[in-house]
Amino acid sequence: MSDNHWDERESPENPGTQALDKVKKNADGKEWRLLERLVDGLYVEQRRARRWGIVFKSLTFVYLFALLGFAIFGGSLNSEGDEPELHTAVIDIQGPIAATEEASADNIIWALRRAFEAEQSKAVIMRINSPGGSPVQSGYIFDEVKRLRALHPDKKAYAVITDIGASGAYYIAAAADEVYGDKASLVGSIGVVASGFGFVDLMEKLGVERRLYTAGDHKAFLDPFSPRDDQESKLWQNVLDTTHRQFIEQVQRGRGERLKQDESLFSGLVWTGEQAVELGLLDGLASSSYVAREIVGVEEMVDYSAQPKLWERLLDRVSVTFAKTISAEMGLNGSPVQLR
Repeated sequence: MSDNHWDERESPENPGTQALDKVKKNADGKEWRLLERLVDGLYVEQRRARRWGIVFKSLTFVYLFALLGFAIFGGSLNSEGDEPELHTAVIDIQGPIAATEEASADNIIWALRRAFEAEQSKAVIMRINSPGGSPVQSGYIFDEVKRLRALHPDKKAYAVITDIGASGAYYIAAAADEVYGDKASLVGSIGVVASGFGFVDLMEKLGVERRLYTAGDHKAFLDPFSPRDDQESKLWQNVLDTTHRQFIEQVQRGRGERLKQDESLFSGLVWTGEQAVELGLLDGLASSSYVAREIVGVEEMVDYSAQPKLWERLLDRVSVTFAKTISAEMGLNGSPVQLR
């Protein structure tokens, strides 16, 4: 027998060794085939992942372009060709009334003019849900409603208060021919408020010295770091009283003899819709759809509200989607207060 074990394996006289070698070769072949299948499988998965990645990216772009197209060409009933032959115009007055807010005089007056000038609008409904705001902005809108009513005597203006129509919001509502609300709406708050803080005593305790330079005896009369002056307080109160008187006069001008003689009417209090009807602040209880259908006589409504800029609308939608996703993940979808 040879000392070389390879010679011994290859010897025809040793058939057991040859059989063992074949088994090893077959085993090696299976491992390679398994490895090839594994590599092929990885390539297939990579190709699938790339394809799905392309699909999802394409869908994302399609979605964004669809939003863009909807914002430009759709989503508004008052675009050309979408108006019914005869309709009731609706203008939303939502949130704080201020020059920098959505419910600014510029936005609302622009919408009012379009609504009154539209040939196919039968009447105009101001749908109000606002706690009030600037008396100047409210006064601008009040005056414009009265001016447009004089220019278009055949078109009535209605105000419908939803959750709240208080302070400057009711100022605007009073310009309408008729005012409606829900039985649980908050209505009124015919008053004026101004507030601030005084830090004089705190500054003394902290050892802080106030250095203020003015030209004019009362230029700094609202400075929170200076002592309160009785004469200046009377002056400021006179400003508030004058603004309150102007507010009352406009409400009386708009509501006329429908207002009840009640000392608390102009005290700044708010009432429910049911109470407001008794006080003459509301003409009845009704929604905007009811007013359009039963009072105006034209059920079809068209929204003439000023629309946000394109980039604002897209940003709002993205923000809302993101917020909904986060709240859903955190389980915050339920309201903490519910009616049962």
